[in-house]
Amino acid sequence: MEATRKHLPNKPIAATVADVLTRHVPPHARLTLAFSGGLDSVVLLHALAALRDQYPFKLRALHVHHGLSPNADAWADFCRQSCAANAVELILDRVQIARDDPAGIEAAARRERQRVFAALDADFLLTAHQQDDQAETLLLQLLRGAGPKGLAAMAEMQSRTGWKALLLRPLLNVARADLLQAAREQGLAWVEDESNQDIRYRRNALRQQVLPLLTRHFPGAGRTLARAAALQADAAELLDDLAQWDAREAVAGDRLDCGALARLSIPRARNLLRHFIAQQGQAMPSLRRLDEALHQLLDAQADARVRVKLGPMEIWRYRGGAFLVPMAPPKAAPVRWQGEATIWVPAAGVHVRIEPAVGAGLSRAALAGATVTLGVRKGGERLRLHAGGPRRSLKNLLQEHDVPPWRRERLPLMWCDGRLAWAAGIGFDAELAAAPGETGLLPSVAP
Repeated sequence: MEATRKHLPNKPIAATVADVLTRHVPPHARLTLAFSGGLDSVVLLHALAALRDQYPFKLRALHVHHGLSPNADAWADFCRQSCAANAVELILDRVQIARDDPAGIEAAARRERQRVFAALDADFLLTAHQQDDQAETLLLQLLRGAGPKGLAAMAEMQSRTGWKALLLRPLLNVARADLLQAAREQGLAWVEDESNQDIRYRRNALRQQVLPLLTRHFPGAGRTLARAAALQADAAELLDDLAQWDAREAVAGDRLDCGALARLSIPRARNLLRHFIAQQGQAMPSLRRLDEALHQLLDAQADARVRVKLGPMEIWRYRGGAFLVPMAPPKAAPVRWQGEATIWVPAAGVHVRIEPAVGAGLSRAALAGATVTLGVRKGGERLRLHAGGPRRSLKNLLQEHDVPPWRRERLPLMWCDGRLAWAAGIGFDAELAAAPGETGLLPSVAP
């Protein structure tokens, strides 16, 4: 496949890209183009290469080699030739994707690309998403029942949590037909991914079947849908502003005040709850689960224990506040400690570090030869914190130490020959504690 020919840029496409660069990219920024070798990314590569003399940016390209297609190596070679012809450095990153990945091949490939993109050392990562992609995304989100944030589809520029680079999409206002015309006018070559024809994938079905039919009956449908996505983005931004305003009174750290939530209208309370979940870095639950959580937080009796599952997280109500916490680890038997400096406690979902100390922690001599195990509470545990004092209920001690209920069930504990010796954050059995000057072992939850 020939890719070494010099081509003149398409002026309308180059002008669109130049406008985006002017608005977002400062001088001498480091730009990396996500380069698949497909039509859209080939046109964008040539436009960027032609603009280098006008804009002082540093340009390179990145090709993620998924290895899923029998043509994957040929695509990588094409990308090398295209970049070499345009004097652009190419980074080739090979990823491993299991065909039996539980998430599915498409989702697994996307996950690996996102991992590569997140680690990229650049100021901007440019992708060649265009107007028809935007329309397809809007339709997919609409059919999933998404709200304004989902319907906003793709932003021209955005930051991603954990990414070093800002994500920039210079072609969002360019239709695929215009890119095709530009490529043909310039005599450009590109690769075709055969999987794009497989209508078992929903996006492909929209692209191959639904959008052409819509366009036949509604000329300019792609442009109209992209404009609708932009309007939804405005609405989503206003909702974010409102949520931030409400959060000033209602949110402190990881706590959402249920009283403040109750003073809002239901749509406004739902909006604040969404904002609270998003601020904790969690994926948004379905509307049904979100409304169930809101109902429980606001309407359950004051003394009721509210605990609603939201995907991999749970939302708890505790002392008038709502807290979002990870799901408790699955039940597991206690594990035996055999002198390790750090031990994984499956039932608690944490590592416990056991360090030597002098005059602190548990007596090394008391533990020597004993069966030492670590796990979580089952109920009925008692602990003597002070010499000569009573052995007190761990349940009462947890309440006195204001340990929230979700932490109580995953609190790591240590037993010595079946006797509770240590409870994280509470203390040690006084009779097993190291005396002043004695060698001790100090357990703690590892960060």
